[in-house]
Amino acid sequence: MPRIVKFSLIIIAVYCLLKIPGVFFTRPIPASVLSVYLLFAVVATLLAMTATGEGATGFIEPIASLFADPSKRAARNIVLVIVPIAAAWIAYAALRPDDAPPPIVRSIHPAPPAAFTAYGRTIELASLTNPYRASEKENPSQFRAAVDEGAEIYFKNCFYCHGAKLDGAGHYARGLSPSPVPFRGTDTIAQLQESYVFWRVAKGGPGLPREGGPWLSAMPAWEDALTEDEAWKVVTFIYDYTGNRPRSWAK
Repeated sequence: MPRIVKFSLIIIAVYCLLKIPGVFFTRPIPASVLSVYLLFAVVATLLAMTATGEGATGFIEPIASLFADPSKRAARNIVLVIVPIAAAWIAYAALRPDDAPPPIVRSIHPAPPAAFTAYGRTIELASLTNPYRASEKENPSQFRAAVDEGAEIYFKNCFYCHGAKLDGAGHYARGLSPSPVPFRGTDTIAQLQESYVFWRVAKGGPGLPREGGPWLSAMPAWEDALTEDEAWKVVTFIYDYTGNRPRSWAK
């Protein structure tokens, strides 16, 4: 096998290995990092394959032959057409203006107030706890009943935006800007205390503080539609369904 073919196969194999995390584990390597790794792979492979005089000759000879051998005129013409077209396309793709609107600056987790008014009383966030959390260990059947009721409430009111899989891809999600927050994964509710999530459910977008805005939340204030008990059951359900544990200040 010609060395130039081996070189191409090695680089293709390295590229495929670098793409595996994104394809199979949904954790893609950033494009900039992937480019650096590929550059290292190209340089290292070239050095290894041309370290000796015989290796360098074997690597360069097919390329030189392509441009010097009269019998390879057809192949040479094809290469001289394809390479400029490929280079032009790469340059065009890199310089093509993006028609997408500029990104909206948005804080995913706005700073909560020390206290807020809901359900006819003032609630202190620092001392607010989920009334069903303790029953997770002390009374599992009661906890499971709360989760089941929270699921029913969620699918009657919340899944239209936040999705049937709690991934932020509900029926109305594409009509909202910014999109509803997904609860799956470890970058939303897993970073929050349950009191914070309860505050967001109860007060919605209208209850967000003005400091540091814009918050740009289309979420309604659910205290007008859900009881306090129902709001807690929804919070309990979304943590249980997604397999997340609420953040706690306890060591």
